[in-house]
Amino acid sequence: MEGGCTCKNIRYRLNGRPMIVHACHCTWCQRETGTVHALNALYEAERVEHIGAEPEIIDTPSASGKGQRIARCPFCKVAVWSNYPGSGPAIRFVRVGTMDDPTQCPPDVHIFTSTKQPWVVLPPGAKAFAEFYNPAEVWSDEAKARHRATRERMAAKK
Repeated sequence: MEGGCTCKNIRYRLNGRPMIVHACHCTWCQRETGTVHALNALYEAERVEHIGAEPEIIDTPSASGKGQRIARCPFCKVAVWSNYPGSGPAIRFVRVGTMDDPTQCPPDVHIFTSTKQPWVVLPPGAKAFAEFYNPAEVWSDEAKARHRATRERMAAKK
């Protein structure tokens, strides 16, 4: 899969499927994206290949107080992915809407639904959590193994 920003200055290629796709309904994501939720596909950084210019990394505040780093096009300012402190630079939360074919990454889980807009109706049978969830109970075995391997690589670099 490939994607990028609106002006096509930033282009990326995603190698493989995401570990998981989050639809985050927290009020912070609503404000930050200007819509009802953020839709992020979680990928290991090495699976996000830059095939265009490098994004501008912007440090921004977050609801957790720990901040996040948002990769934006320096020209059109579209956010293409984020990095959060818990995963650091090793995991990219790729904005599904920047993919050339976002239909390939529907949400696996809806999070922070306690603050979703009341008129947003989740599909029947959707995995949904009022706040966050325990990844050990939600992620596939493959995703857990990939995440574990990424954490081990991070620890080995320290």
